Amino acid sequence: MPINRRSMMTASAALSAMGSQQALAAQPHNKTLLQKLVPNAAFDQTVQLQAVIDAAAETNIPVRLPAGTFRFTDLRLRSGTRLLGDHGATTLIFMGGSACVTADLADDLVLRDLVIDGTFLPFETERGNGLLSISRSQRITIENVEIRSSVHSGLSLVGVSGRIESCIIRDVHDVGLMSLDATGLDIRNNTVSGCGNNGVTALRTAVAEDGTQITGNRISNIRNTFGGTGQFGNGVNVYRASGVIVSGNRITDCTYSAIRGNASSNILITGNSCERLGEVALYAEFGFEGAVISNNIVDVAATGIAVVNFNEGGRLAVVQGNLIRNLFRREHEPVDTRGIGISVEADTVVSGNTIENAPTFGVTIGWGRYMRNVSATGNVIRNTKVGIGISQNVEAGACLIAQNLISDAIDGAIRAMDHGHVLGPDLTLEPEMLDKVKVVGNVTV
Repeated sequence: MPINRRSMMTASAALSAMGSQQALAAQPHNKTLLQKLVPNAAFDQTVQLQAVIDAAAETNIPVRLPAGTFRFTDLRLRSGTRLLGDHGATTLIFMGGSACVTADLADDLVLRDLVIDGTFLPFETERGNGLLSISRSQRITIENVEIRSSVHSGLSLVGVSGRIESCIIRDVHDVGLMSLDATGLDIRNNTVSGCGNNGVTALRTAVAEDGTQITGNRISNIRNTFGGTGQFGNGVNVYRASGVIVSGNRITDCTYSAIRGNASSNILITGNSCERLGEVALYAEFGFEGAVISNNIVDVAATGIAVVNFNEGGRLAVVQGNLIRNLFRREHEPVDTRGIGISVEADTVVSGNTIENAPTFGVTIGWGRYMRNVSATGNVIRNTKVGIGISQNVEAGACLIAQNLISDAIDGAIRAMDHGHVLGPDLTLEPEMLDKVKVVGNVTV
């Protein structure tokens, strides 16, 4: 074979791959440890696996497990652990015990090309409630790892920075991927499905900057086994975490929301595709300041987008360029029936959205006296009961409704309302009926 630049690069890559596979075996003691592992054995190999992991980390050498199944009861990872498998063919099978796979103070941890199967066996949660639980660890990499069949959560991260990418997390009774107090985390291109409570969470013990990026994931079939009024049953749940980006995800079939931000300031929710949600699809609620919700698609939900709870300090948002359709009313709920495209309250721009098939309101602005400085312009609203509802209250603030196109609104294009109950005439016909509300240039057909 002629020697050229391409052949040299190919040979170099092959030698590098061979070296990483054989590096552990190159140490006489480590080679002996590897030889004690028996793929597809029916017995517990925790002792052998732990010895290999510890020896490899101590000598700063990656360990590659061969294809096959390895049964264990409790594995502890440490700083520098690099545990690699044969993609889709190396499976760690949990046999029950105090914990599954855990790591604490494990900086630069790498897990790649593994399957962790919890087999729905119980374990204690003192060291973490995930089949894989990692705490106080920086610069971790979890890639092409499948985590499945957990009686608690799938992946639990506490005080962690790093990257979770191209993983599969499925069939867990609690949260698929839970992050608490992240220190710089990217969660991208993962598949999360069949979770009992939430798909992906970014939480903090107290309100603070977080900056987690949740991008390009596929999240589906999220239940609400713990009950409550929205804490559980969400594709993505962000709580007290500021500066979080949730972008480009495909989220379907959640009992409550696709994306729910609670007390999370400066949250960016953009470019997500969301279908078949049981409550509000995209939510910014309670004590937040700053939310941008833009260029999302919502198809089938009780409400498309809600930016609310001005009574708790929730304010300051842009809702722009979203496509929202096929809303429904939850008639089994005596109060919270919804069927609304977009609901906002304070210091918010609602612009350039398209809303279709909203059985209650296309857009609602304010709730009682909780309304201030809202601009709704350039929206297209069709096939709804009322196009835009504006809270009528002497303590409510100013509102501009301009240049919207409203079609097939059965009970009026723009109406005053009191806690969801419409009042007075259509304001497109009598635009001066409300103080501090300007209705101008709208088209109704």
